[in-house]
Amino acid sequence: MNASKMKFGISYVNTRSALHDLNGITKFALFMAWVTVVLTTFDLRLIVTLIVLGLTLLKMTKVPLKVYKPLLIGTGSVLLLNALFMFLLAPQQGTVYLGTTTTLLTLPGNYSLTQETLFYLITVTLKYFSMFPIALVFVFTTHPTEFAASLNRIGVPYKIAYAVSLTLRYLPEVKNDFVNIMHAQQARGLDISKNTPLFQRLQNVAKILGPLIFSSLDRADEISNAMTLRGFGRHSSRTWYSAKALSPKDKGLLVLILLVVILAIAKRWVETDLFWYPF
Repeated sequence: MNASKMKFGISYVNTRSALHDLNGITKFALFMAWVTVVLTTFDLRLIVTLIVLGLTLLKMTKVPLKVYKPLLIGTGSVLLLNALFMFLLAPQQGTVYLGTTTTLLTLPGNYSLTQETLFYLITVTLKYFSMFPIALVFVFTTHPTEFAASLNRIGVPYKIAYAVSLTLRYLPEVKNDFVNIMHAQQARGLDISKNTPLFQRLQNVAKILGPLIFSSLDRADEISNAMTLRGFGRHSSRTWYSAKALSPKDKGLLVLILLVVILAIAKRWVETDLFWYPF
């Protein structure tokens, strides 16, 4: 593993896109509404629509693909592995939910692959994946301080909002610390490349995570002491440099988001079948 493989990250990227101009409250509401809609449906048509829309919004952020491509590949790989384990643990789950059995591949025991189980696994996998692009959109386009101001504006105590802001700001630093510690350990002969057996590689990674955890705790203590010396938390409220009023565009989008959530909940309430199955 070298430094070139550690250049990606999840943090705010100011590309001055149209999504960056939206209020933090609007983007937070969009993210929460998106998650709500995904959780209320197993309709593959709606899930695919959300994925296409999410990837379109991700492209609209103007963040280069190389920044988040490893994240997309990693997420997809984990979800595929999750689908494999779901099949191994419950190979006939699709037939249970959909009520029919159409065998595609005969395998020993109870592991014959059915069309219903395959459709079930595809639906669930894409359902999980559909939340990832909008999460990247939110992180890439929302400044941590702006997000904290938005949380405080909707009623979240400013101490909690500020803690969230510090967490988002600190994520890139954690990545930088990991790279620095990794290079220092590699200089001492630690090998975490593919040439090392998997178990040994995990042990070597643990030797990097230990110093990373302690350095993170030390930095958190320094930040806490600095905030205490400056009187943070003395007053019941505070002002925000990045706070801004809702624009007419924000208000229109909030209304649209509310309508979409209401329609999604109503759709789930009216439908009798959990899964949409066209076959």
